Amino acid sequence: MSQERNKRKVVVGVVTSDKMHQTIAVTGERKVKHPKFGKYVKRFSKYKAHDEENVARTGDTVELMECRPISKTKHFRLLRVVRHGKGHAPIIEEGIDS
Repeated sequence: MSQERNKRKVVVGVVTSDKMHQTIAVTGERKVKHPKFGKYVKRFSKYKAHDEENVARTGDTVELMECRPISKTKHFRLLRVVRHGKGHAPIIEEGIDS
């Protein structure tokens, strides 16, 4: 059972939208060799992922892992934020006195 879990697809991409509640849209990039010319071409895929704590923001680089279907289009979950995007404002916790 644990070996099957380790074979799940892992995707690294950039968050393109965080407007939905507990959901982020992520664009993943992969390079594919052109069949005729042999040059590597960029191909993009768009994924929707479950973000339980709403930590990812637009522009962040994130790591996703495949999981059971959560909704019609959402079948990935957020593993971690690899790098915060440019101009990322820190999340301020309310109720904490310094």
